[in-house]
Amino acid sequence: MTTIAIGEASGDNELSSRHRYGIGSKPEETAQRPSEKFYTQSEKRPIGQLRASIVTLLSGIPNRSTRLCTAATISFNIVLGLLAIDFVLRPPLLYPVEDLRFSRVGFVGTDTAKILVREPDVGQLPLSLSYKETNVTGWKEEGRLYKLSDETDYTYPFTVNGLHSSTAYSYAFSNNLTGEFTTAPASSDSLTFLTSSCIKARFPYNILVKPLAIRGFDYLPSILERFPSPNKFMLFLGDFIYVDVPWRMASSPSHYRSEYRRVYASPSWSLSSSVKNLPWLHTWDDHEIANDWSSGDKEPYPAAADPFQLYHASINPPAPKLAQANQTTYSSWDQAPASFFVLDTRSYRTDPEPNPGATILGANQLVALLDFISMPVKPGVKWKIIASSVPFTKNWRIGTKDTWGGFLGERERVLAAMHTAEAELGVRIIVLSGDRHEFGAVRFPVSKDADSLSDSGIHEFSVGPLSMFYLPVPSFKQVDEEDITIQYLPAGNSKVGVVDIRREQLPGGSSCSVLDYVLFIDGRQAWKYTLRVPV
Repeated sequence: MTTIAIGEASGDNELSSRHRYGIGSKPEETAQRPSEKFYTQSEKRPIGQLRASIVTLLSGIPNRSTRLCTAATISFNIVLGLLAIDFVLRPPLLYPVEDLRFSRVGFVGTDTAKILVREPDVGQLPLSLSYKETNVTGWKEEGRLYKLSDETDYTYPFTVNGLHSSTAYSYAFSNNLTGEFTTAPASSDSLTFLTSSCIKARFPYNILVKPLAIRGFDYLPSILERFPSPNKFMLFLGDFIYVDVPWRMASSPSHYRSEYRRVYASPSWSLSSSVKNLPWLHTWDDHEIANDWSSGDKEPYPAAADPFQLYHASINPPAPKLAQANQTTYSSWDQAPASFFVLDTRSYRTDPEPNPGATILGANQLVALLDFISMPVKPGVKWKIIASSVPFTKNWRIGTKDTWGGFLGERERVLAAMHTAEAELGVRIIVLSGDRHEFGAVRFPVSKDADSLSDSGIHEFSVGPLSMFYLPVPSFKQVDEEDITIQYLPAGNSKVGVVDIRREQLPGGSSCSVLDYVLFIDGRQAWKYTLRVPV
C-alpha cells in the first residue's frame, strides 16, 4: 500500500507538473503565435540598461546601474556650474577696475564740447586738458585740475568753449589720454546718429571671449563706415549696466560705480578710432537702478544716481529751460535739421494705472515736454525727435504696465500735443525708444479713420539690445487701430538703428527733408523706412 500510495502521489505530481508547464496540453493552447517573441533574462537586460542610460543622460539623475553615464552627467553638470560661476562672478570679483583711466566725449554742440576724464593716480595731478584744430599746429590749454578723489570716483567733466562749428578737433590730457571730435554745423540739411539700448558684457557667453568684451560693439565699425557724416553720435536709451542681472550682488554706491567702470574698461571700446571717438549721449532705465523701477528716490535710487550723474549726465546735453535746477536727468537741444528731447522715464514715475495720478514723467518734466512739442522751431529744423527709455506704444503685451502702456492718460495728452504740432508747425515728430530686446516700428494715426497705408502721424522706432539676449517668444501684438504696427523683428542679439536725415530735390524744383531709419541686426542691414516732410 505504501508503494501504491507513493506511486499515486508521484503520478499526481507528475500530472500537475505536466499541466503546469503545458506538457500534453492541446496544440492550439501551446502553439506560439507568429507575432510573439519571448526574451530571456539576459536578452532583456541590455534594453533596460539602454533605457536607464538615456534617462540618466537626459535628467542628470545618478543611477547605480549606469555608472559611466552617471559619471558623464555629473561631470557635465560640474562644468556647467563652473561656466555659470565664470560668467556671473568672474567680472565683479576679478575685475574691480579701480585703476581704470580713460576719457570720452559726450555732448558736442556748434561751439562747445564736453569731455569726461577718469584718472585714479593722483600722481598725475595737476591734470591739464589741451585741444587744437586737427589740421593745424599749436595747442590751447582749456584748464588744469588740481584735485581728484573718491568723492567723484576720480572723474571730472571738462567743458571746452569757444570752438568753431563744423570743425574737427583733437584733444590731449597731460596723462597722455587723447581723442578727437567734430563740432556740429551752425546750420545743416543733414544729420546722422545711432541709437540703441541694453548692454551686457560677454553675452552671448563664450569662455574664449575676454570677460569684459561687449559683442555688439564688434558691429559698430562697419556700421559707422557706411555713414560718412563727421559729427555722428550715439543716442543710448538706457540699461547701460545690468546691476540686477542675473542677481543683485550689492546696492552700495561703490558697487554701482564698479558696474560703470567695468563697461568702460571693456577692450571693445578700442576696436577702432571711430568707436573710441564716437560721442555718447545717455538716458537711463530700470536696470541702472532696479528692475521695473517706479519708487522715486527711495533706496537704492540715490546709490544708482551717483554714478549716472558722474559718468553720463555730467557730459549730456543741457537740461530744458523749464527743468528745475536739480533735475538734470533729462535734456533738450537743437542740432539742425532736428530738435531733441531726451526723457527720463524712471526718476519721477509713480506706480502705473489704475493708480490715481499715475505719471511716467512727473509734473515738471511733463510741462517741459509739452512746451518742447508746442514750441515753434528754429529756421532749418524740420524734425522733432523725442527719446524715451521705454516704448511709447502699448503693443508690447508682456510688461505693458512698465511702458507708456501703463500710463495711457498721460500718453494721450502727449500724443494729442504731438498731432497738433505736426499739423500747425510744419514738422514731423518721431519717437525713439529702447528697453525691449526686440525691434518694433509703430505709427500713431491722427484718427482711427486715417488711411492705413499712409505714412502720416507720429512714428516710433523701438530698438534693442545693443549687446544682450533677444526674446525667443514674440511679445508684440497690435490690439487696436491707435497703434499701427509697421514692422516687428524680434530676433538678434545686437540691434542698432541709424537715423539719417538729408535734403532731397523733388521734380519741379521743390525739395523735402528725408529721414531714413535703417535697422542693423547683428551687423547686417535688416530693414529701412523713409519719412519725408516738405521744406
